[in-house]
Amino acid sequence: MTNNLNQKMPVFLLTLIFSTLCVVVSFNAAAQSPQNYPNKPIKLIAPVAAGGGLDNLARKVAERLSKNLGQSIVVENIGGGGGTIATQTVAKASPDGYTLMISYVATHGTNPAVRKLPYDAIKDFTPIGMIGATPNTLIINPDLPVKNLKEFVEYAKKNPAKLSYGSAGPGTLTHLGVEQFKLASNIFMVHIPYRGIGPAFTDLLAGQTQVMLPTLYAAIPYLKSNRVRALAVTGQKRSLADPSIPTFKELGYNGFDGQQWYGVSGPANLPDHVVKKLNLELNKVLATPEFAEQMANEAMTLMPMSPQQFENYIKEDIARWVKVAKDRNIEIE
Repeated sequence: MTNNLNQKMPVFLLTLIFSTLCVVVSFNAAAQSPQNYPNKPIKLIAPVAAGGGLDNLARKVAERLSKNLGQSIVVENIGGGGGTIATQTVAKASPDGYTLMISYVATHGTNPAVRKLPYDAIKDFTPIGMIGATPNTLIINPDLPVKNLKEFVEYAKKNPAKLSYGSAGPGTLTHLGVEQFKLASNIFMVHIPYRGIGPAFTDLLAGQTQVMLPTLYAAIPYLKSNRVRALAVTGQKRSLADPSIPTFKELGYNGFDGQQWYGVSGPANLPDHVVKKLNLELNKVLATPEFAEQMANEAMTLMPMSPQQFENYIKEDIARWVKVAKDRNIEIE
């Protein structure tokens, strides 16, 4: 019966159905073509609650990148779990270029080194490009009778029970960076973890702790008012935000390149044309004088990279903190 109906179906109706299918297929192909990306709004996930430095950076990047791409970019804040919830969300998103994230040192650097995560920081993501990094600076309460890093190490060795350092929490860069320095300088300090950098600063200023390794940007207001003293900064070069502070490398400590870095990533298996276009337009944003000036005011050095260079940077950063965590027996549940 069905075969008879098919045989009797008018030729013009078959032609109409075939033509409609061809139009649908052609439309879908056009929508996915390299020339048409992006053809709808892009979601940029910030793995923190609204407000604060990372959220501010995400919105500045989104604003400029949307102009370059000719399509709106909506910032969505997903806090919790030290960035784990947001990062896992992106890892599971469709690899079409319409869900991206601000990846940073916690989500793709320190957390993978010290925690068991529901995502793989390398395999589950496509690196698109680096934005930049802010160095961390070793600061002390000015009541300590030391003026420089050499004197501090000598003091620490003579007074092993007198020093403690605050961090923004276990496994953060402010924790692992000090542990790296303790190992390199062969000194002892007690770790006092806090829930965030704010409370850690409060106790440092009050003399409850003596040492911290915050970002230079966070420390600048206290440095300017002489409420803390800076001994060294991480990174290959002195920061233009305060060139008076020497690098660890200058002072004889190699390997202190850990910084608070930020980049853009997407889910694994993003199409090459999407990655290339996003990387090209992101690097154009970084080359904008206005954006560069804004970031310089926040002690950030812009670091344009190719996707491969960014992937290598992430791998090296994870390896750095894996070594520190192993050497100091740090593993966080």
